Amino acid sequence: MLTALHEFNSCVMCKGATEEFQILANSYQGPGAFTTKVFFAMVDYDESPEVFEALQVTSVPSFFHFSAQWKFTTDDIYNLRGRDIVADQMAEWVAERTHVSVRIRQPTNYHGLLKLGILLALTGGLGYFLKWNRKSISCRILCEVLTLCFVIVMTSGQMWTYIRGEPYVQRDPRTGHKHYISKFSQAQFAAETFIISLFNMCVTLGMVLLDKAATSTMNIIKRKMMCLAGMCLVAIFFSWLLSLFRFKVPDYPYRFLWD
Repeated sequence: MLTALHEFNSCVMCKGATEEFQILANSYQGPGAFTTKVFFAMVDYDESPEVFEALQVTSVPSFFHFSAQWKFTTDDIYNLRGRDIVADQMAEWVAERTHVSVRIRQPTNYHGLLKLGILLALTGGLGYFLKWNRKSISCRILCEVLTLCFVIVMTSGQMWTYIRGEPYVQRDPRTGHKHYISKFSQAQFAAETFIISLFNMCVTLGMVLLDKAATSTMNIIKRKMMCLAGMCLVAIFFSWLLSLFRFKVPDYPYRFLWD
């Protein structure tokens, strides 16, 4: 791998590409790997510019395969137009060129452990609260909130994303920009599930406000304000949900307020 990590070089893709390359190399160094068949090396422009001049490399990051027979072809250059800079696809390319399979081992996801810790803390806090206030066990509002949270999480695609092992975001190999929403209808990033959950929560809150405005005994001014806020929440965020769906499925015929 040829790269330029110094911030002065303004390579927005190099950091992410280096992380994926290191995941690939570390996966090959795992137990049972044939560590004498394939060697991974990374060259930085600021440390060895003569290598870039010898290979006539003018753009980074670049990936090359050099075989023991010294037969170099265009297939020995990683095609950034047809492939993404992710460890899985680079492992496929390595297997094509060397016939050595590399099983990618992703690093420990500390974000998942943090989420689990927060969930356990909330569960423990709720249990402690219920211990001192047993009347809350039968509290209708608490049950409604927990039910809505469960439904929103399930309908946002969180479990589907977890089972599929989808990435949190995806980096564009040409521009280096991060994409939080997948453009494919059969894929969904983890960040996308949080966006959908937020939209669903806002729509649900709007419906609750509309219901309370119709059944509450408050004065008419507060009821009108609740009704207006509920209508705005439902209209705006439901329209954004449709827009997100139309982004993933362009042929979908229905829209609301805007594209």
